[in-house]
Amino acid sequence: MKWGQRKPIQSDVFYLTGKEAVLEFKRYFRILTHYKFIVFTLTCVLILIILMYSVFLFIPNQLPAGTDFIEIAVEPGMTPSEMADLLQDRGVIRNGSSFLWGGKLIGVTRKLQAGLYGFTGTQNNYRVLMKLYRGEIIAQRVTFPEGTRITKIASILKSHFDIDSTYFVDLAMHSALYQEYDLPVQSLEGYLYPDTYHFSPNVTAVEVIDRMISRFFEIFSDSLFERTREIGSTLHKVITMASIVEGEAAIDTERADIAALYYNRLKKRMMLQADPTIQYIIPDGPRRLLKKDLLVESPYNTYKKWGLPPGPVNNPGIRSILAVLYPSDAEYLYMVANGDGSHTFSCTLKDHLKAKRKFDRLRKLVNHSSR
Repeated sequence: MKWGQRKPIQSDVFYLTGKEAVLEFKRYFRILTHYKFIVFTLTCVLILIILMYSVFLFIPNQLPAGTDFIEIAVEPGMTPSEMADLLQDRGVIRNGSSFLWGGKLIGVTRKLQAGLYGFTGTQNNYRVLMKLYRGEIIAQRVTFPEGTRITKIASILKSHFDIDSTYFVDLAMHSALYQEYDLPVQSLEGYLYPDTYHFSPNVTAVEVIDRMISRFFEIFSDSLFERTREIGSTLHKVITMASIVEGEAAIDTERADIAALYYNRLKKRMMLQADPTIQYIIPDGPRRLLKKDLLVESPYNTYKKWGLPPGPVNNPGIRSILAVLYPSDAEYLYMVANGDGSHTFSCTLKDHLKAKRKFDRLRKLVNHSSR
């Protein structure tokens, strides 16, 4: 190396040829393109999810014109599809299918609860779904079957609300509450009308009683009071007899005949011998009655006491009340249960005993074949 020339500096820089540079550029471009595709795909998926949530959950829906409030009763056992159809038919939601898809998106479709719901103003699927999922009911639907006793009503109420069953029974059967309703009784048995009610979640025992008695007087209208006077009876006697008919009748067409039978026995000074009055006084009823049950000392025992019992033995429905107010013209004095809900009616003791022997033979045959 000549004097005055600089020594070449060693460099770590890697120099590519033109062809290599092109190939390297293509490689980086492919990588960049691949990542851009992934980002683009994720963005599209995200947008699709947002659109799905928007379409299935958040599109607003106004209630039908002129409607400020819609009450919807979601019955126990309803499927999500049935709920969606009901909500769509009443105008709470736009489309049942989008409602169901929205429920699937947030995982609540199978967790919607029954009850009475109220809807006001603008709704969307999300708000409706969450209301049903959380059970934000305005009232709880409760049904008391015809012939339900106060003790059973108390049990049903306890299963739905924070109402102590013992307190309810004491209130309905032993308190002076009946005086507030001007009833000539010392127990509200017979006057808590059996029906389907909607009570608020925080309902009290007094409120339940008030609603059921109010319903009773809605059903027992002025025309029925007039009919009561026409047949020479009283409200209490009619309801007491109706409770016995309610306890006996399983077939609707027999009610008027059963009422006629008991009226006929009263006219002939015969004891009623009504099984529902015995079921009322035994502690473990209703069940199949035994001979010893008929010997229980009680003013309600119509096998030992003549006439009507002191009061109703259950809370009868309108069909039994009408049967007592409008009994048939039949002259029956006896009846035998056939085991299928129906009865064989007789006018004479001879025919009655014959029917009873026939039923006893049939029961023995059934018991023998079932062994």
